[in-house]
Amino acid sequence: MSKNQVRVRFAPSPTGPLHMGGVRTALYNYLFAKKNKGKFIIRIEDTDQTRFVDGAQEYILDSLKWCGIFPDEGPGIGGEFGPYVQSKRKDRYKEYADLLIQNGNAYYAFDSSQDLEQMRSQAKKMGMPNWQYNGVSRSTMKNSLTLPKDEVDRLLSSGAPYVIRMKMPRNEELRFNDTIRGWVVVNTNNLDDKVLFKADGMPTYHLANIVDDHQMKITHVIRGEEWLPSAPLHVLLYRAFNWECPEFAHLPLLLRPDGNGKLSKRDGDRLGFPVFPMNWTTADGELFSGYKEKGYFPQSFINMLAFLGWNPGTSQEIFSLDELVESFTLDRVSKSGAKFDPDKTRWFQQQYLRNESNEVLASLLESEIPNSIEKEKLTTIVSLMKERATFLGDILSEGDYLLAAPSDFDSKLIIKKWKENTAEIMLNWREEVSKITNFSANQIELTFKSFVEKNQLKIGQVLLPFRILVTGVSMGPGMFEISSFLGQKEVLNRMDNGLNSIKKMLHAEHH
Repeated sequence: MSKNQVRVRFAPSPTGPLHMGGVRTALYNYLFAKKNKGKFIIRIEDTDQTRFVDGAQEYILDSLKWCGIFPDEGPGIGGEFGPYVQSKRKDRYKEYADLLIQNGNAYYAFDSSQDLEQMRSQAKKMGMPNWQYNGVSRSTMKNSLTLPKDEVDRLLSSGAPYVIRMKMPRNEELRFNDTIRGWVVVNTNNLDDKVLFKADGMPTYHLANIVDDHQMKITHVIRGEEWLPSAPLHVLLYRAFNWECPEFAHLPLLLRPDGNGKLSKRDGDRLGFPVFPMNWTTADGELFSGYKEKGYFPQSFINMLAFLGWNPGTSQEIFSLDELVESFTLDRVSKSGAKFDPDKTRWFQQQYLRNESNEVLASLLESEIPNSIEKEKLTTIVSLMKERATFLGDILSEGDYLLAAPSDFDSKLIIKKWKENTAEIMLNWREEVSKITNFSANQIELTFKSFVEKNQLKIGQVLLPFRILVTGVSMGPGMFEISSFLGQKEVLNRMDNGLNSIKKMLHAEHH
Protein backbone atom coordinates (compact mmCIF):
# COMPACT_ATOMS: atom_id res chain seq x y z
CA MET A 1 0.00 0.00 0.00
CA SER A 2 1.48 3.37 -1.01
CA LYS A 3 1.99 5.80 1.84
CA ASN A 4 -0.39 8.38 0.37
CA GLN A 5 -3.16 6.04 -0.74
CA VAL A 6 -6.60 7.44 0.10
CA ARG A 7 -8.44 5.17 2.53
CA VAL A 8 -11.96 5.97 3.72
CA ARG A 9 -14.46 4.00 5.75
CA PHE A 10 -18.18 3.82 6.32
CA ALA A 11 -18.73 2.71 9.91
CA PRO A 12 -22.41 2.08 10.71
CA SER A 13 -23.71 0.69 14.02
CA PRO A 14 -26.01 -2.35 13.76
CA THR A 15 -28.68 -0.68 15.91
CA GLY A 16 -31.37 -0.88 13.21
CA PRO A 17 -31.85 -0.52 9.45
CA LEU A 18 -29.69 1.77 7.32
CA HIS A 19 -31.47 5.11 6.77
CA MET A 20 -31.02 6.79 3.38
CA GLY A 21 -28.82 9.40 5.11
CA GLY A 22 -26.47 6.55 5.98
CA VAL A 23 -26.53 5.30 2.39
CA ARG A 24 -25.59 8.81 1.22
CA THR A 25 -22.62 8.86 3.65
CA ALA A 26 -21.50 5.47 2.28
CA LEU A 27 -21.98 6.73 -1.30
CA TYR A 28 -19.91 9.90 -0.79
CA ASN A 29 -17.13 7.84 0.83
CA TYR A 30 -17.25 5.38 -2.05
CA LEU A 31 -17.20 8.13 -4.72
CA PHE A 32 -14.32 9.92 -2.99
CA ALA A 33 -12.28 6.71 -2.72
CA LYS A 34 -12.83 5.68 -6.33
CA LYS A 35 -12.19 9.20 -7.66
CA ASN A 36 -8.84 9.22 -5.82
CA LYS A 37 -7.88 5.62 -6.73
CA GLY A 38 -8.22 4.75 -3.05
CA LYS A 39 -9.90 2.09 -0.91
CA PHE A 40 -13.42 2.09 0.52
CA ILE A 41 -13.80 0.12 3.75
CA ILE A 42 -16.87 -1.01 5.70
CA ARG A 43 -16.45 -1.37 9.46
CA ILE A 44 -19.28 -2.40 11.77
CA GLU A 45 -19.17 -0.41 15.02
CA ASP A 46 -20.96 -2.57 17.57
CA THR A 47 -19.26 -1.53 20.82
CA ASP A 48 -22.65 -0.58 22.29
CA GLN A 49 -23.96 -4.12 22.76
CA THR A 50 -27.09 -2.89 24.58
CA ARG A 51 -28.44 -1.35 21.34
CA PHE A 52 -27.51 -4.23 19.03
CA VAL A 53 -30.40 -5.28 16.76
CA ASP A 54 -30.55 -8.75 15.28
CA GLY A 55 -30.31 -8.78 11.47
CA ALA A 56 -29.20 -5.14 11.24
CA GLN A 57 -25.64 -5.91 10.10
CA GLU A 58 -26.90 -8.17 7.27
CA TYR A 59 -29.45 -5.51 6.29
CA ILE A 60 -26.75 -2.82 6.07
CA LEU A 61 -24.49 -4.96 3.88
CA ASP A 62 -27.38 -6.17 1.67
CA SER A 63 -28.63 -2.60 1.18
CA LEU A 64 -25.24 -1.35 0.00
CA LYS A 65 -25.00 -4.34 -2.33
CA TRP A 66 -28.43 -3.52 -3.82
CA CYS A 67 -27.23 0.07 -4.36
CA GLY A 68 -24.13 -1.12 -6.19
CA ILE A 69 -21.77 0.23 -3.51
CA PHE A 70 -19.16 -2.50 -3.09
CA PRO A 71 -16.45 -2.17 -0.42
CA ASP A 72 -12.82 -3.10 -1.02
CA GLU A 73 -12.45 -4.37 2.56
CA GLY A 74 -15.00 -5.30 5.20
CA PRO A 75 -16.96 -8.09 6.90
CA GLY A 76 -17.25 -11.09 4.62
CA ILE A 77 -14.70 -9.60 2.19
CA GLY A 78 -11.61 -9.49 4.35
CA GLY A 79 -8.55 -7.27 3.96
CA GLU A 80 -5.21 -6.80 5.68
CA PHE A 81 -6.60 -4.65 8.53
CA GLY A 82 -9.37 -6.93 9.80
CA PRO A 83 -11.37 -7.96 11.63
CA TYR A 84 -13.86 -5.34 10.41
CA VAL A 85 -16.37 -5.79 13.24
CA GLN A 86 -15.43 -3.83 16.36
CA SER A 87 -16.58 -6.38 18.95
CA LYS A 88 -14.09 -8.83 17.39
CA ARG A 89 -11.31 -6.31 18.00
CA LYS A 90 -12.19 -5.62 21.63
CA ASP A 91 -8.99 -7.03 23.11
CA ARG A 92 -6.94 -4.27 21.47
CA TYR A 93 -8.49 -1.17 23.06
CA LYS A 94 -7.53 -1.51 26.71
CA GLU A 95 -3.80 -1.03 26.05
CA TYR A 96 -4.55 2.30 24.33
CA ALA A 97 -6.72 3.48 27.23
CA ASP A 98 -3.85 2.54 29.59
CA LEU A 99 -1.40 4.42 27.37
CA LEU A 100 -3.49 7.60 27.76
CA ILE A 101 -3.38 7.20 31.55
CA GLN A 102 0.39 6.75 31.46
CA ASN A 103 0.94 9.88 29.38
CA GLY A 104 -1.39 11.97 31.54
CA ASN A 105 -4.23 12.42 29.01
CA ALA A 106 -6.77 10.24 30.84
CA TYR A 107 -7.62 9.10 34.36
CA TYR A 108 -9.57 6.46 36.31
CA ALA A 109 -12.97 7.55 37.63
CA PHE A 110 -14.56 5.43 40.38
CA ASP A 111 -17.83 7.38 40.79
CA SER A 112 -20.91 5.18 40.97
CA SER A 113 -24.00 6.00 38.93
CA GLN A 114 -25.60 7.16 42.24
CA ASP A 115 -22.67 9.59 42.78
CA LEU A 116 -23.18 11.03 39.31
CA GLU A 117 -26.96 11.27 39.74
CA GLN A 118 -26.49 13.08 43.05
CA MET A 119 -24.14 15.63 41.46
CA ARG A 120 -26.60 16.25 38.62
CA SER A 121 -29.54 16.86 40.96
CA GLN A 122 -27.41 19.13 43.23
CA ALA A 123 -26.34 21.14 40.18
CA LYS A 124 -29.95 21.42 39.03
CA LYS A 125 -30.96 22.82 42.46
CA MET A 126 -28.16 25.38 42.11
CA GLY A 127 -29.56 26.45 38.71
CA MET A 128 -27.01 24.51 36.58
CA PRO A 129 -29.21 22.15 34.54
CA ASN A 130 -26.43 20.81 32.27
CA TRP A 131 -23.88 19.54 34.76
CA GLN A 132 -20.78 18.06 33.16
CA TYR A 133 -17.91 15.97 34.40
CA ASN A 134 -15.17 18.37 33.31
CA GLY A 135 -11.99 20.25 34.22
CA VAL A 136 -13.77 22.08 37.06
CA SER A 137 -16.10 19.43 38.49
CA ARG A 138 -13.60 16.57 38.36
CA SER A 139 -11.79 18.04 41.41
CA THR A 140 -14.82 17.20 43.62
CA MET A 141 -15.30 13.68 42.25
CA LYS A 142 -13.88 10.27 43.05
CA ASN A 143 -11.06 9.70 40.56
CA SER A 144 -7.32 9.10 40.24
CA LEU A 145 -6.69 12.86 40.05
CA THR A 146 -8.29 13.52 43.49
CA LEU A 147 -7.59 10.30 45.43
CA PRO A 148 -4.17 9.42 46.94
CA LYS A 149 -2.13 7.01 44.79
CA ASP A 150 -2.30 4.15 47.34
CA GLU A 151 -6.12 4.45 47.43
CA VAL A 152 -6.24 4.30 43.62
CA ASP A 153 -3.99 1.20 43.63
CA ARG A 154 -6.15 -0.41 46.32
CA LEU A 155 -9.38 0.22 44.37
CA LEU A 156 -7.86 -1.14 41.17
CA SER A 157 -6.43 -4.29 42.79
CA SER A 158 -9.70 -4.98 44.64
CA GLY A 159 -11.55 -5.00 41.31
CA ALA A 160 -13.66 -1.90 42.08
CA PRO A 161 -15.62 -0.81 38.99
CA TYR A 162 -14.19 2.18 37.14
CA VAL A 163 -14.32 4.01 33.82
CA ILE A 164 -11.43 5.76 32.06
CA ARG A 165 -12.12 9.39 31.20
CA MET A 166 -10.36 11.82 28.87
CA LYS A 167 -8.56 14.58 30.76
CA MET A 168 -9.63 17.67 28.82
CA PRO A 169 -7.05 20.49 28.84
CA ARG A 170 -8.26 23.75 30.39
CA ASN A 171 -9.05 26.85 28.37
CA GLU A 172 -7.36 25.90 25.13
CA GLU A 173 -8.48 27.17 21.69
CA LEU A 174 -8.69 24.04 19.61
CA ARG A 175 -8.65 24.59 15.82
CA PHE A 176 -9.07 22.07 13.03
CA ASN A 177 -9.93 22.36 9.36
CA ASP A 178 -13.04 20.65 8.01
CA THR A 179 -12.96 20.12 4.23
CA ILE A 180 -16.63 21.14 3.90
CA ARG A 181 -17.01 23.70 6.72
CA GLY A 182 -13.59 25.34 6.83
CA TRP A 183 -11.96 26.15 10.19
CA VAL A 184 -13.73 24.94 13.31
CA VAL A 185 -12.67 26.59 16.57
CA VAL A 186 -13.70 25.29 20.02
CA ASN A 187 -12.62 26.25 23.52
CA THR A 188 -11.83 23.11 25.55
CA ASN A 189 -13.65 24.63 28.57
CA ASN A 190 -16.86 23.77 26.68
CA LEU A 191 -15.94 20.08 26.43
CA ASP A 192 -16.50 17.43 29.09
CA ASP A 193 -14.22 14.61 30.19
CA LYS A 194 -15.78 11.93 27.99
CA VAL A 195 -15.69 8.29 29.05
CA LEU A 196 -13.27 6.38 26.79
CA PHE A 197 -13.42 2.96 28.42
CA LYS A 198 -16.46 1.53 30.19
CA ALA A 199 -16.80 -0.54 33.36
CA ASP A 200 -17.88 -3.56 31.25
CA GLY A 201 -14.44 -3.71 29.63
CA MET A 202 -15.65 -2.28 26.31
CA PRO A 203 -14.31 0.94 24.78
CA THR A 204 -16.77 3.75 24.00
CA TYR A 205 -17.33 4.75 20.41
CA HIS A 206 -14.79 7.58 20.68
CA LEU A 207 -11.77 5.47 21.67
CA ALA A 208 -12.59 2.48 19.43
CA ASN A 209 -13.21 4.76 16.47
CA ILE A 210 -9.85 6.54 16.76
CA VAL A 211 -7.85 3.35 17.38
CA ASP A 212 -9.52 1.57 14.45
CA ASP A 213 -9.12 4.51 12.07
CA HIS A 214 -5.43 4.69 12.99
CA GLN A 215 -4.85 0.94 12.66
CA MET A 216 -6.76 0.80 9.36
CA LYS A 217 -4.72 3.76 8.04
CA ILE A 218 -7.82 5.87 7.34
CA THR A 219 -6.80 9.13 5.62
CA HIS A 220 -10.17 10.92 5.37
CA VAL A 221 -13.14 10.73 7.73
CA ILE A 222 -16.30 11.64 5.77
CA ARG A 223 -19.35 11.40 8.03
CA GLY A 224 -22.64 13.06 8.97
CA GLU A 225 -22.90 16.48 10.61
CA GLU A 226 -24.18 14.88 13.82
CA TRP A 227 -20.54 13.85 14.54
CA LEU A 228 -19.23 17.42 14.35
CA PRO A 229 -19.57 17.98 18.16
CA SER A 230 -17.38 14.88 18.72
CA ALA A 231 -14.66 15.99 16.29
CA PRO A 232 -12.73 18.20 18.80
CA LEU A 233 -12.41 15.20 21.17
CA HIS A 234 -11.23 13.04 18.28
CA VAL A 235 -8.62 15.63 17.26
CA LEU A 236 -7.38 15.73 20.88
CA LEU A 237 -7.17 11.94 21.00
CA TYR A 238 -5.00 11.86 17.88
CA ARG A 239 -2.77 14.44 19.52
CA ALA A 240 -2.67 12.51 22.82
CA PHE A 241 -1.49 9.39 20.96
CA ASN A 242 0.91 11.45 18.85
CA TRP A 243 -0.72 10.06 15.68
CA GLU A 244 -1.35 11.84 12.41
CA CYS A 245 -4.93 13.11 12.24
CA PRO A 246 -7.02 12.22 9.16
CA GLU A 247 -8.81 14.97 7.25
CA PHE A 248 -12.40 15.54 8.41
CA ALA A 249 -15.44 16.31 6.27
CA HIS A 250 -18.86 16.60 7.94
CA LEU A 251 -21.78 16.17 5.55
CA PRO A 252 -24.96 18.29 5.73
CA LEU A 253 -28.14 16.85 7.25
CA LEU A 254 -30.95 15.43 5.16
CA LEU A 255 -34.04 17.51 5.89
CA ARG A 256 -37.76 16.78 5.60
CA PRO A 257 -39.46 17.93 2.38
CA ASP A 258 -40.73 21.11 4.15
CA GLY A 259 -37.21 21.85 5.40
CA ASN A 260 -38.32 21.66 9.05
CA GLY A 261 -35.88 19.40 10.84
CA LYS A 262 -33.92 16.28 10.09
CA LEU A 263 -35.51 13.53 7.98
CA SER A 264 -36.09 10.77 10.50
CA LYS A 265 -36.79 7.05 10.31
CA ARG A 266 -40.42 7.70 11.24
CA ASP A 267 -41.05 10.37 8.60
CA GLY A 268 -41.10 8.16 5.53
CA ASP A 269 -44.22 6.07 5.66
CA ARG A 270 -45.99 8.84 7.61
CA LEU A 271 -45.37 11.29 4.75
CA GLY A 272 -45.85 8.71 2.00
CA PHE A 273 -42.35 7.83 0.80
CA PRO A 274 -39.64 5.36 1.88
CA VAL A 275 -36.60 6.47 3.90
CA PHE A 276 -34.88 3.06 3.79
CA PRO A 277 -33.21 1.40 0.79
CA MET A 278 -35.05 -1.89 1.40
CA ASN A 279 -38.01 -3.06 3.48
CA TRP A 280 -37.27 -3.50 7.17
CA THR A 281 -39.49 -5.36 9.63
CA THR A 282 -38.94 -4.67 13.33
CA ALA A 283 -38.84 -7.44 15.96
CA ASP A 284 -42.48 -6.66 16.83
CA GLY A 285 -43.62 -6.89 13.22
CA GLU A 286 -43.77 -3.21 12.20
CA LEU A 287 -42.90 -2.79 8.52
CA PHE A 288 -40.92 0.17 7.16
CA SER A 289 -41.04 0.35 3.37
CA GLY A 290 -37.96 0.44 1.16
CA TYR A 291 -37.09 1.88 -2.25
CA LYS A 292 -36.30 -1.56 -3.67
CA GLU A 293 -39.75 -2.99 -2.92
CA LYS A 294 -41.49 0.21 -4.06
CA GLY A 295 -40.06 -0.49 -7.51
CA TYR A 296 -37.23 2.05 -7.70
CA PHE A 297 -34.14 1.15 -9.70
CA PRO A 298 -31.01 1.20 -7.51
CA GLN A 299 -29.34 3.52 -10.07
CA SER A 300 -32.12 6.12 -9.83
CA PHE A 301 -32.07 5.93 -6.00
CA ILE A 302 -28.28 6.49 -5.96
CA ASN A 303 -28.47 9.31 -8.54
CA MET A 304 -31.11 11.08 -6.41
CA LEU A 305 -29.09 10.60 -3.21
CA ALA A 306 -25.90 11.98 -4.76
CA PHE A 307 -27.74 15.26 -5.43
CA LEU A 308 -28.87 15.63 -1.80
CA GLY A 309 -26.06 17.89 -0.65
CA TRP A 310 -23.80 17.83 -3.72
CA ASN A 311 -24.01 19.27 -7.22
CA PRO A 312 -21.70 18.81 -10.21
CA GLY A 313 -21.62 22.53 -11.06
CA THR A 314 -23.24 21.81 -14.46
CA SER A 315 -26.83 21.34 -15.61
CA GLN A 316 -26.41 17.56 -16.00
CA GLU A 317 -28.69 15.63 -13.64
CA ILE A 318 -28.61 12.02 -14.86
CA PHE A 319 -25.38 10.30 -13.83
CA SER A 320 -24.30 6.68 -13.85
CA LEU A 321 -22.26 5.53 -10.85
CA ASP A 322 -19.08 5.78 -12.97
CA GLU A 323 -19.97 9.33 -14.02
CA LEU A 324 -20.60 10.26 -10.38
CA VAL A 325 -17.13 8.92 -9.51
CA GLU A 326 -15.67 11.02 -12.32
CA SER A 327 -17.44 14.24 -11.22
CA PHE A 328 -17.46 13.96 -7.43
CA THR A 329 -15.44 16.37 -5.28
CA LEU A 330 -15.92 17.29 -1.62
CA ASP A 331 -15.62 21.00 -2.38
CA ARG A 332 -18.97 20.83 -4.18
CA VAL A 333 -20.73 19.43 -1.10
CA SER A 334 -22.95 22.02 0.56
CA LYS A 335 -22.66 23.13 4.21
CA SER A 336 -26.39 23.62 4.65
CA GLY A 337 -28.98 20.86 5.04
CA ALA A 338 -30.41 19.20 1.93
CA LYS A 339 -34.20 19.05 1.56
CA PHE A 340 -35.49 15.68 0.44
CA ASP A 341 -37.93 15.99 -2.49
CA PRO A 342 -40.16 12.93 -3.11
CA ASP A 343 -41.37 14.33 -6.47
CA LYS A 344 -37.82 14.74 -7.71
CA THR A 345 -37.10 11.19 -6.57
CA ARG A 346 -39.96 9.94 -8.74
CA TRP A 347 -38.64 12.08 -11.62
CA PHE A 348 -35.23 10.37 -11.42
CA GLN A 349 -36.97 6.99 -11.50
CA GLN A 350 -39.00 8.03 -14.58
CA GLN A 351 -35.85 9.13 -16.41
CA TYR A 352 -34.13 5.83 -15.70
CA LEU A 353 -37.16 3.85 -16.84
CA ARG A 354 -37.41 5.85 -20.08
CA ASN A 355 -33.70 5.59 -20.82
CA GLU A 356 -33.62 1.81 -20.35
CA SER A 357 -33.98 -0.29 -23.51
CA ASN A 358 -37.37 -1.86 -24.25
CA GLU A 359 -35.74 -5.31 -24.40
CA VAL A 360 -34.20 -4.99 -20.92
CA LEU A 361 -37.49 -3.75 -19.41
CA ALA A 362 -39.37 -6.59 -21.11
CA SER A 363 -36.94 -9.11 -19.60
CA LEU A 364 -37.47 -7.59 -16.14
CA LEU A 365 -41.25 -7.72 -16.63
CA GLU A 366 -41.34 -11.34 -17.78
CA SER A 367 -41.05 -12.64 -14.23
CA GLU A 368 -44.02 -10.53 -13.10
CA ILE A 369 -46.52 -11.91 -15.60
CA PRO A 370 -48.49 -14.98 -14.49
CA ASN A 371 -49.31 -16.29 -17.97
CA SER A 372 -46.39 -15.91 -20.32
CA ILE A 373 -46.52 -13.51 -23.25
CA GLU A 374 -44.01 -13.85 -26.06
CA LYS A 375 -41.03 -11.54 -25.63
CA GLU A 376 -41.67 -9.57 -28.83
CA LYS A 377 -45.20 -8.71 -27.77
CA LEU A 378 -44.01 -7.69 -24.30
CA THR A 379 -41.30 -5.49 -25.83
CA THR A 380 -43.95 -3.68 -27.90
CA ILE A 381 -46.12 -3.16 -24.78
CA VAL A 382 -43.08 -1.63 -23.06
CA SER A 383 -42.40 0.68 -26.02
CA LEU A 384 -46.04 1.86 -25.99
CA MET A 385 -46.32 2.40 -22.22
CA LYS A 386 -42.94 3.39 -20.79
CA GLU A 387 -43.19 7.12 -21.51
CA ARG A 388 -46.23 7.22 -19.20
CA ALA A 389 -44.84 4.98 -16.45
CA THR A 390 -42.77 5.74 -13.35
CA PHE A 391 -42.24 2.16 -12.20
CA LEU A 392 -41.89 -1.08 -14.10
CA GLY A 393 -45.19 -2.32 -12.62
CA ASP A 394 -47.05 0.70 -14.09
CA ILE A 395 -46.44 -0.62 -17.61
CA LEU A 396 -48.78 -3.55 -17.02
CA SER A 397 -51.20 -1.93 -14.59
CA GLU A 398 -51.68 1.20 -16.74
CA GLY A 399 -51.58 -0.79 -19.97
CA ASP A 400 -53.73 -3.73 -18.90
CA TYR A 401 -56.01 -3.10 -21.91
CA LEU A 402 -53.13 -4.21 -24.16
CA LEU A 403 -53.47 -7.70 -22.68
CA ALA A 404 -57.27 -7.92 -22.27
CA ALA A 405 -60.31 -6.08 -23.59
CA PRO A 406 -61.96 -3.64 -21.15
CA SER A 407 -64.66 -5.45 -19.16
CA ASP A 408 -66.61 -2.34 -18.20
CA PHE A 409 -66.80 1.37 -18.94
CA ASP A 410 -66.76 4.36 -16.62
CA SER A 411 -70.34 5.67 -16.69
CA LYS A 412 -69.26 9.22 -15.73
CA LEU A 413 -66.80 9.25 -18.64
CA ILE A 414 -69.42 7.96 -21.09
CA ILE A 415 -72.12 10.42 -19.99
CA LYS A 416 -69.62 13.27 -20.34
CA LYS A 417 -68.06 12.28 -23.67
CA TRP A 418 -70.76 10.30 -25.56
CA LYS A 419 -72.77 12.65 -27.75
CA GLU A 420 -75.98 11.95 -29.63
CA ASN A 421 -74.24 11.14 -32.92
CA THR A 422 -71.21 9.35 -31.41
CA ALA A 423 -72.53 5.81 -31.91
CA GLU A 424 -73.30 6.55 -35.56
CA ILE A 425 -69.85 8.03 -36.15
CA MET A 426 -68.30 4.95 -34.54
CA LEU A 427 -70.29 2.55 -36.73
CA ASN A 428 -69.13 4.42 -39.84
CA TRP A 429 -65.54 4.49 -38.60
CA ARG A 430 -65.76 0.75 -37.79
CA GLU A 431 -66.71 0.17 -41.42
CA GLU A 432 -63.53 1.99 -42.54
CA VAL A 433 -61.38 0.06 -40.07
CA SER A 434 -62.70 -3.25 -41.43
CA LYS A 435 -61.56 -2.32 -44.95
CA ILE A 436 -57.89 -1.60 -44.11
CA THR A 437 -55.77 -4.29 -45.78
CA ASN A 438 -52.34 -3.50 -44.32
CA PHE A 439 -53.16 -2.97 -40.60
CA SER A 440 -50.08 -0.90 -39.71
CA ALA A 441 -50.10 2.22 -37.51
CA ASN A 442 -49.22 4.30 -40.55
CA GLN A 443 -52.03 2.94 -42.70
CA ILE A 444 -54.61 3.26 -39.87
CA GLU A 445 -53.58 6.92 -39.41
CA LEU A 446 -53.94 7.70 -43.15
CA THR A 447 -57.40 6.06 -43.21
CA PHE A 448 -58.38 8.00 -40.07
CA LYS A 449 -57.34 11.37 -41.53
CA SER A 450 -59.24 10.86 -44.73
CA PHE A 451 -62.34 9.66 -42.78
CA VAL A 452 -62.30 12.79 -40.59
CA GLU A 453 -61.87 15.11 -43.63
CA LYS A 454 -64.46 13.37 -45.78
CA ASN A 455 -67.08 13.57 -43.01
CA GLN A 456 -66.05 17.08 -41.89
CA LEU A 457 -65.54 15.95 -38.31
CA LYS A 458 -63.20 17.17 -35.57
CA ILE A 459 -60.41 14.75 -34.61
CA GLY A 460 -61.72 14.51 -31.02
CA GLN A 461 -65.19 13.47 -32.23
CA VAL A 462 -63.67 10.26 -33.62
CA LEU A 463 -60.44 9.60 -31.77
CA LEU A 464 -61.72 9.85 -28.18
CA PRO A 465 -64.73 7.52 -28.53
CA PHE A 466 -62.56 5.13 -30.58
CA ARG A 467 -60.03 5.07 -27.73
CA ILE A 468 -62.76 4.49 -25.12
CA LEU A 469 -64.23 1.55 -27.10
CA VAL A 470 -60.88 -0.15 -27.60
CA THR A 471 -59.11 0.60 -24.30
CA GLY A 472 -61.82 1.63 -21.81
CA VAL A 473 -59.83 4.76 -20.85
CA SER A 474 -59.63 8.33 -22.16
CA MET A 475 -55.86 8.72 -22.28
CA GLY A 476 -52.84 6.68 -23.27
CA PRO A 477 -50.29 6.08 -26.04
CA GLY A 478 -51.10 6.68 -29.73
CA MET A 479 -54.31 4.92 -30.81
CA PHE A 480 -52.89 3.93 -34.21
CA GLU A 481 -49.97 2.15 -32.54
CA ILE A 482 -52.33 0.49 -30.02
CA SER A 483 -54.65 -0.67 -32.85
CA SER A 484 -51.79 -2.07 -34.91
CA PHE A 485 -50.50 -3.94 -31.85
CA LEU A 486 -53.92 -5.46 -31.04
CA GLY A 487 -54.63 -6.43 -34.64
CA GLN A 488 -57.65 -5.76 -36.85
CA LYS A 489 -59.83 -8.63 -35.63
CA GLU A 490 -59.38 -7.69 -31.94
CA VAL A 491 -60.03 -3.97 -32.60
CA LEU A 492 -63.28 -4.72 -34.50
CA ASN A 493 -64.41 -7.12 -31.75
CA ARG A 494 -63.74 -4.54 -29.06
CA MET A 495 -65.60 -1.86 -31.02
CA ASP A 496 -68.64 -4.14 -31.37
CA ASN A 497 -68.67 -5.20 -27.73
CA GLY A 498 -68.03 -1.65 -26.53
CA LEU A 499 -70.86 -0.18 -28.61
CA ASN A 500 -73.26 -2.81 -27.21
CA SER A 501 -72.18 -2.25 -23.60
CA ILE A 502 -72.43 1.55 -23.89
CA LYS A 503 -75.84 1.33 -25.60
CA LYS A 504 -77.15 -0.74 -22.67
CA MET A 505 -75.53 1.58 -20.13
CA LEU A 506 -77.08 4.71 -21.67
CA HIS A 507 -80.43 2.97 -22.01
CA ALA A 508 -80.38 2.07 -18.27
CA GLU A 509 -79.30 5.62 -17.47
CA HIS A 510 -82.31 7.13 -19.27
CA HIS A 511 -84.81 4.78 -17.65
